Amino acid sequence: MNLQTLPGLFISHGSPMLALNPEQVGPALERLSLNLPRPAAIIVMSAHWESHALEVSSSARPETWHDFRGFPPELYEIRYPAPGQPELAEQILHLLASAGFAAHANSTRPRDHGVWMPLLHMYPAADIPVLEISLPMNMSAEEIYKIGQTLALLREKQVLIIGSGSITHNLRELAWHAESATVPEWASTFRNHVVNKLNHRDYEAVLDWQTLPYIERNHPSLEHFSPLFFAMGTGHRFSIVHSSFSMGSLGMDIYRFD
Repeated sequence: MNLQTLPGLFISHGSPMLALNPEQVGPALERLSLNLPRPAAIIVMSAHWESHALEVSSSARPETWHDFRGFPPELYEIRYPAPGQPELAEQILHLLASAGFAAHANSTRPRDHGVWMPLLHMYPAADIPVLEISLPMNMSAEEIYKIGQTLALLREKQVLIIGSGSITHNLRELAWHAESATVPEWASTFRNHVVNKLNHRDYEAVLDWQTLPYIERNHPSLEHFSPLFFAMGTGHRFSIVHSSFSMGSLGMDIYRFD
């Protein structure tokens, strides 16, 4: 592996408030970016772009989308004006088609906070092209994993590939006003089980998500867990970049796949 090869990442992007209150994960993302070669471009699959068909953002200048309500006014003033890269979007579409995936370009999709919130901490200058790939609701874990495998070769072309979701995500269970609340056993058990399987390269056990302990309590819906399948497809050597919980049960882990 040459020095320019970038990893695949899974980032638990947390609450939009992390843009204003970085807690532990903001500095961890900053350190991570400083330890990586500078990307030529970034591809993100976000939990917040669920779609029926597989889509790739192709706009040269995507808008920043504040896809949430009820937060402080200053949060809605944040912009992340990184350019897109239509040429790379075409390359991604070609790779996906060659792998048997029907996908199409979307030139109007704005960037949701699953994309810009972590990148705000990693690359605040917003001067690296960023593309977003959608999360197809009708695809299996294995198919999402294969999308990651399909795009993994772009890592050798200095492209950073990110799955942006959350290792645990049950908003009804959060202690919203207690950042350092006790982590419940059902959340820590789930997180530790997934990490154990990844450490032993037992990716099949993670892709067989229905059998994971407390899966329904940690993920009442699967959209924040599915980007992990995408990131897993990008590399076989797993390592933990950061691990913490916020508001009790919201896992803020960051994983690396080389």
